[in-house]
Amino acid sequence: MSSSPRFTRRQFVQATAAAGLAGPAIITSLARGNNRAANDRIQLGFIGIGVMGRGHLGRFLGFDDVQVVAVCDAVDQRRDHSQKMVEDRYAERKSKGEFKGCATFTDPRDLLEKGEVDAVLIATPDHWHAVAAIAAVRAGKDVYCEKPLTHELAEGQKLVDAVLEHDVVFQTGSQQRSEFGGLFRQAVELVRNDRLGKIHTVRVGVGGPPVPCDLPAEEVPDGTHWDLWLGPGPERPYNEILCPKGIHNHFPAWRNYREYGGGGVADMGAHHFDIAQWALDTDRSGPVKVEPPEGDATSGLKFTYASGVVMFHGGPSGCTFEGEKGTLYVDRGTIKSDPAEILETPIGEGDVRVYHSDDHSRNWVECIRSRKAPICDVEIGHRSASICHLANIGYRLRRPLNWDPKSARFDDDEANSLLSRELRKPWTL
Repeated sequence: MSSSPRFTRRQFVQATAAAGLAGPAIITSLARGNNRAANDRIQLGFIGIGVMGRGHLGRFLGFDDVQVVAVCDAVDQRRDHSQKMVEDRYAERKSKGEFKGCATFTDPRDLLEKGEVDAVLIATPDHWHAVAAIAAVRAGKDVYCEKPLTHELAEGQKLVDAVLEHDVVFQTGSQQRSEFGGLFRQAVELVRNDRLGKIHTVRVGVGGPPVPCDLPAEEVPDGTHWDLWLGPGPERPYNEILCPKGIHNHFPAWRNYREYGGGGVADMGAHHFDIAQWALDTDRSGPVKVEPPEGDATSGLKFTYASGVVMFHGGPSGCTFEGEKGTLYVDRGTIKSDPAEILETPIGEGDVRVYHSDDHSRNWVECIRSRKAPICDVEIGHRSASICHLANIGYRLRRPLNWDPKSARFDDDEANSLLSRELRKPWTL
């Protein structure tokens, strides 16, 4: 065994920043080599096969260098349907038109232990993200985890620490950084290159905070393993609004309930606050003050950054950046500026450029092979999710709060008590 000190991803980030080198695109894994041959398929498992997981599954089934070998869900019908998707797709590629070879699991622990996977994609409800992701990381698996990365703010640092310790390639599902025609990347580069002058205000238009779950008890359907769906979340009776029966084609409303999701703030907020953080170059930091609106309003909360920039939860859908020279608005399929010249002046060769990716899934696969950091690594995902959690804590307490993004603590004991919660036994982080 070598006696040389272990050089972690975080240390390498700090070293390159101190040397003035480029950002995540050049960060390689120094602690673990890539022993997989270039033509070997990455063995991939799926944990959570609802609407979002099924969409991811369809995309990865189109990759020749990836083999989906295992699927896991707490609802038998969804699990078995995804297995059939896999085997039908691979059967189309074989001359005999037959394929068997996708294992099924109900418990994520069994998939990680017996699934013989190199990597996992996690698309469970939010309250499962950290437990499943940390278990996968500790098992040495590369991970793609849907946003928001965590359900509780304190879970994020534990996940960051686990990724650094085990040195896996971790992608957060903040697809706006890679897709939607590159409009979000264009907006970020315009802001970073001072096309708007000094930014003073950002507005992020997404839904409101979650509410306590008060749904009535219903009979658990056949094939639904309700105790596993609850996992580390608080125990309560089954309700179809939280976990639809069988195969469904809508996004379930568990997102609206505090026990299992973060409301609209953490749903689309995890996308749009992420773009705001990227544009403000605060991917490894965050605001220093949280000020909720007066009364019981569910929008209007204000964040203040150390730079003096203020960011409001509220406004048109997407992100609006306001600077000394004008404004820039970006959303899925839309980008516009006032004055128009802001958009008409192209980003030049000598201007600041950010990490370029046109396909979030491919970016992860390519980084698994190269051992480079993906476009939305674990700390970026943690910091963007933290904005959502800070907003929800602000709405719950309804008073101004000072926040230290370095220590990840408030100057308020009650607020600090909301950074984490006790997980339901036997689940741990």
